Amino acid sequence: MKISEFKLERYFAEHEFNAPYLLCCSDCESLLVKDLLALEENGMADFQNLWLGYTESLGHPDLREAISKLYTHISPDQVLVHSGAEEAIFNFMNVVLEPDDHIIVHEPGYQSLTEVAQSIGCRVTRWVADPDRDWRLDLNFLKDNIEPKTRAVVVNCPHNPTGYLMSRKEFEALIDLSRKHGFLIFSDEVYRLLEYVPDTRLPALCDRDERGVSLGVMSKSFGLAGLRIGWIACRNKDLMEKMASFKDYTTICNSAPSEYLATIALKNKVPIVRRNLDIITENLSGLRAFFDRHQDRFRWVSPQAGPIAFPRWLGKGTVEEFCRDLLEKTGVLLLPGTLYQGNFQHFRIGFGRKNLAECMAQLEAYLDIR
Repeated sequence: MKISEFKLERYFAEHEFNAPYLLCCSDCESLLVKDLLALEENGMADFQNLWLGYTESLGHPDLREAISKLYTHISPDQVLVHSGAEEAIFNFMNVVLEPDDHIIVHEPGYQSLTEVAQSIGCRVTRWVADPDRDWRLDLNFLKDNIEPKTRAVVVNCPHNPTGYLMSRKEFEALIDLSRKHGFLIFSDEVYRLLEYVPDTRLPALCDRDERGVSLGVMSKSFGLAGLRIGWIACRNKDLMEKMASFKDYTTICNSAPSEYLATIALKNKVPIVRRNLDIITENLSGLRAFFDRHQDRFRWVSPQAGPIAFPRWLGKGTVEEFCRDLLEKTGVLLLPGTLYQGNFQHFRIGFGRKNLAECMAQLEAYLDIR
């Protein structure tokens, strides 16, 4: 396999653990182990007595049971646990796709959603959201680009990095096209549960249609990136069996402590997600005020869900130059849109953590002297 360098991850490898002010994080505020264990009766004692042998390759039964409760029509045997979302993406693409297959991918997006398919020898059509229409997807573009060999359509909703949320009408139209043409829908749903208005939450694709493959992870909505626990939920038995077999060549099984802690978090999902939404809501209010004050330098499209947005840089120079200069002079890390396919003159800003005000103060002081 020949695969291109992962630009976004290389950028974070260089800067994430050196920059004092992280203003582009895609996850929510995390928890300490002791605080998570405190949510479970006898949690600390059970954790200390946890057996550190191999775990089940499909995921611990208790964990798969807890994950299945995030859905309406999914049973524990329709859940396959992975080491984070990245492994799940890699395994899905390698199981489903053959050289010269065609896929259509929602962009801007996480590079592996296109890169893994390309490394297999697939043709990729980029379904680019329209920044002038608040990042909406054009379903007519999708219809016009479906081919006989279109094997899958990849969508990410709620969307990273824009915070876009597909309407129910658009969602149902996508499913109708899948049924008509026979392609799978790989649905990256890692920000599901973080919709600002609960009534706008879409059903999980795996609940709505048997062609739907739903991706979930503990990193984003739950803020527990260090657990490295992700999963696929799907009602296609043949696909799930093939993915389970392929996983024998990647991680085989997951970390026992991570599976135990993830199970506790999922059993206590209501207070954890509510806490993260409270942080997001408070921070979003401050961000809106900031971008109102600086309309000459930024175009701000307010997100509908999640802890991230993708403003456009309107100031002098390129967005890459702006982000580099900001980092060098203040230690504030933003993610330039040039790291995504399409060379966007936008940047990702993250607002799921408690220190947003401190980071924004540094950014505003920089703008005052620039």
